[in-house]
Amino acid sequence: MIVCSCNVLSDHDVRDAVNAASDLPRNAKQLYGCLGCSAECGRCARTIKTIIQEALGPCAQACCAGCPHSALDEIQAELEAEVRVEYALAAS
Repeated sequence: MIVCSCNVLSDHDVRDAVNAASDLPRNAKQLYGCLGCSAECGRCARTIKTIIQEALGPCAQACCAGCPHSALDEIQAELEAEVRVEYALAAS
């Protein structure tokens, strides 16, 4: 089923992108980034969000301990913290 008529994306495209992405897309904007396109009208955002949540299963809210995706979230949080510290030091 086509869920985004602007970019001609099907529900299978969305699920495949979620399963193939190393950095889990959790919203339509992130998914479009994985697919190399961008949102046009935005009418598909809710449907895409629902499909992403279904595809992620238990990882939809937050990855549980032992999930291979939880390590990615921890690394991202550490990098963001480092950037904030560097910015604070540069600003002072």
